[in-house]
Amino acid sequence: MMVRFIKEYVKSMRLYYGFVTGISGWLGVVYYEHITGGTLDFFRKLVILTILFLSWGINQIINDYLGLKEDRINAPLRPMVTGKLPYKKALATSGILLLITFLVFVFYLEPIAIIPVTLGIALNVLYEYAKGYGVLGNIVFGIMLSMPLAAGFLASGSLEYPYITKTLIGLIIIVAVINGVMTFYTYFKDYKGDREAGKKTVVVKYGIKKARKIGLLITVLPLFSFVLVYHLMFNYFIIDKTFVFLSIITVILQIWTGFLYYKYPEGEKAYYSLSFNFRTCSCSQAVLIALFNPQLGMMLYIVTYIFVGLLFDLHSNSKA
Repeated sequence: MMVRFIKEYVKSMRLYYGFVTGISGWLGVVYYEHITGGTLDFFRKLVILTILFLSWGINQIINDYLGLKEDRINAPLRPMVTGKLPYKKALATSGILLLITFLVFVFYLEPIAIIPVTLGIALNVLYEYAKGYGVLGNIVFGIMLSMPLAAGFLASGSLEYPYITKTLIGLIIIVAVINGVMTFYTYFKDYKGDREAGKKTVVVKYGIKKARKIGLLITVLPLFSFVLVYHLMFNYFIIDKTFVFLSIITVILQIWTGFLYYKYPEGEKAYYSLSFNFRTCSCSQAVLIALFNPQLGMMLYIVTYIFVGLLFDLHSNSKA
């Protein structure tokens, strides 16, 4: 029974999402190393990144519980919907894991990092309600996925006040926009269930035909947000050629993501396009790492693109 529970719990974590939170958190760690001029202890870094890579999955259990109503339509074979994953036991497990996370932050890392972690959990709960109010859901989701960045930064080591810098705020804004756009595309596959559940996402509110055109338009938002933030908040950075190269590829990926959902806004292909959508989102965050560490940014970009696809292929059933 325990082995089966663990299997269904891990399946529900949907580990391909881990690169979204993990790369966001890694960006925070790299920025900390940039401003301090040092390199984080390997084990400390490993602990931070492990927590942040798994943070989506742990929170996803809470999200699945809150979204059971629409999941019964959109994904009727998910473990919590079918009962293979008992929701009380699953929520208790996530609660224990979150408690362990808090204890690690307090006694080994930096207690102040608990603030963005707690905000991320709260925003995850709020998101399930905010997604029923159009673009508010995208905003809440985007901010939620920028919290690993703040947590990774604050957990890396002690800092003198102020803890939050102008550059960090700029990075949070860009990451929030990247993830807000990413979640917009996920609404296409959930259109029917969201509509039946009364969740007025942008796709439900405007309908498939208009929403897929909106999807094409917002492909430029991440680029626009970077250009704006760069000039307003951190234009002292020297742009490396690796960063430029990765940025060009990423803009192409973002445009192609919009095109995929314009061409296949419904059905199985809308689900399988999620793999490309998550790759684009995670790789977009890896590009930002290249601002501070070009070689690491390039490595994470390649690894992320490959492994998001591999992990997504383990979830080939669109109803599960």
